[in-house]
Amino acid sequence: MKLRDIADYVTDKISSDAIDLECYVTTDSLLQSKAGRETASNLPPQTCTLTFFRKGDVLISNIRPYLKKIWMADIEGGCNADVLVLRAKDGHTPEFLYALLLQDVFYEYAMKGAKGSKMPRGDKDQIMRYEIPTLPSSEDSIGKFIVSINDKIATNREINRNLEAMARQLYDYWFVQFDFPDENGKPYKSSGGKMVWNEKLKREIPEGWTDVRLDSLTSIFTGKKDVAKVKPGSYKFFSCAPDPIPSNEYIIDGDAILVSGNGSYTGRVMFYSGKADLYQRTYGCIVSDKVGNIMPFLYFTMKTLFEPYHSGGKHGSSIPYIVLNDLAGFRFPYHPRLVKDFISMISSTFYRFVNKENDETELLMIKRDKLLPLLMNGQVSVMPTEVNCDLSHD
Repeated sequence: MKLRDIADYVTDKISSDAIDLECYVTTDSLLQSKAGRETASNLPPQTCTLTFFRKGDVLISNIRPYLKKIWMADIEGGCNADVLVLRAKDGHTPEFLYALLLQDVFYEYAMKGAKGSKMPRGDKDQIMRYEIPTLPSSEDSIGKFIVSINDKIATNREINRNLEAMARQLYDYWFVQFDFPDENGKPYKSSGGKMVWNEKLKREIPEGWTDVRLDSLTSIFTGKKDVAKVKPGSYKFFSCAPDPIPSNEYIIDGDAILVSGNGSYTGRVMFYSGKADLYQRTYGCIVSDKVGNIMPFLYFTMKTLFEPYHSGGKHGSSIPYIVLNDLAGFRFPYHPRLVKDFISMISSTFYRFVNKENDETELLMIKRDKLLPLLMNGQVSVMPTEVNCDLSHD
């Protein structure tokens, strides 16, 4: 049996004028590594015809299949032509179709038929010839099991988003609005705390505070190779795209803030902990030993103060970019004691929402991807709900 026996490509159309931004899907809004999708940045600039997808349809990016961009729609909307929309035929479930296309082996197969070097596109006819194994378990049980894992992953991501939002809000109160607790526990600036003009920052800051440059607290460097020269391996290679690809080398080993140096994601800030390689236009910032572990503070400083003003680049016209001096010379308000207090308040949750490598979400994704082929070939099966698995003794 082949993929075409259980699914069809959706060819229904809808005008871009008939949908809002929340219902518009592009290859960029589909997230790498099977992470679902985010809201697109904008609607098409001119009215055009889109593929009309419905709830339960499976959307995959047909550009660079190795990025593994897939989403099972929970709404209806429209997508551009580089997003393939598949719909389960009668007698087959959307959940199973999604589980089938979630396998790594499917993307390996799609890449074998892809055409183009820099921007390979999958062959739609070849994709439909993808072989489906004879299943020992029902489609329905496999599909529902995989979707239940994805629901747990989605819940964890939402918890992490909320934790990060609360920490960012606290940072904003203390280091942007300057309403940190004064000696009486009241908001400093709102309670009349003295503010003084800082010429370098061109703004008022609390009395007793200073300004610092990023390069006074960190060492800043850039990567050494182009994407085309990366050889697959067990480490991660961060380019200017949102998600990494595998690499066989690393130049980072530990906590680092990464900043995209050019392209559409210029100025984007993220955190990574572990061994990783970097693109030649991606910057790494590692905290200097002399200042201790202030990484949580620096992360929020970069996300709050640096990223908004450098997104889109400071230099270039056709291809925006930033240079090392944009990072090195970045200045911000600083108070050592309050930085220490801030870190002590958020450190217990910081690594949960920024370090995906050690998070339960990442572990669930790894388990899901390892279980999928085993479910498909019958080495494991989904236990029926009516079976009593309680092995405890009375």
